[in-house]
Amino acid sequence: MTSTPGSAGPTGAVTPPPSEPTRRVARFTRAERWVHRATAALMLLCVATAAALYVPQLAELVGRRYLVVTVHEWAGILLPAPFLLGLASPAFRADLRRLNRFAPHDREWLRAVRRRDRRRGSRPAGKFNAGQKIYASWIAGAVLVMLATGLLMWFTHLTPLVWRTSATFVHDWLALAIGVVLAGHIRMALADPEARSGMRTGSVDRPWAKREHPLWLADEPKDESPEGPSNGVDTG
Repeated sequence: MTSTPGSAGPTGAVTPPPSEPTRRVARFTRAERWVHRATAALMLLCVATAAALYVPQLAELVGRRYLVVTVHEWAGILLPAPFLLGLASPAFRADLRRLNRFAPHDREWLRAVRRRDRRRGSRPAGKFNAGQKIYASWIAGAVLVMLATGLLMWFTHLTPLVWRTSATFVHDWLALAIGVVLAGHIRMALADPEARSGMRTGSVDRPWAKREHPLWLADEPKDESPEGPSNGVDTG
């Protein structure tokens, strides 16, 4: 009996060499992840307290209306704070620039979505696809409108009655729209574990990045990382 290369002893079975761990691509820095988490927590707190104020069954169950109103008001006031603090991060500012640019490939992505075309390469996307860009723009505008109308409702003695009435109408209906859009956002996140991993750990599998964001993967420098080289994460 003779031993064969890669075998542990004199046997005919060849032991395959150990496979290399899947290389991951750095996607979000720690600062970006904390901005997302803090914003999500404040947004969910606003939605939960709003539901406790406007749904009679929940209002009766929760009680303590004055406390719920106070929490809702301050959660809304603090909602822009994570974004403003995140501006200190160069990576966060770079991603804002990406979100603010609508390129030709984004229009192709939208056309493929309308056609429900799921062929590989039919939905070209950079670091953020067109849907994510539209969502980010819409939710940012909605937060500003909610903040403005909420302040008009809070400081009632500073504005005419017609302003307060209009602000209440806009605030209530936009809150409902935000709830629906957030539910869709959460549903899509739950359907994509790797996207959640990117926001939770800061990195994603290279095959996922190549499939979902091929243009970003092609443009990402291979020797740089948003947080610097660490843990063997491939930033390409």
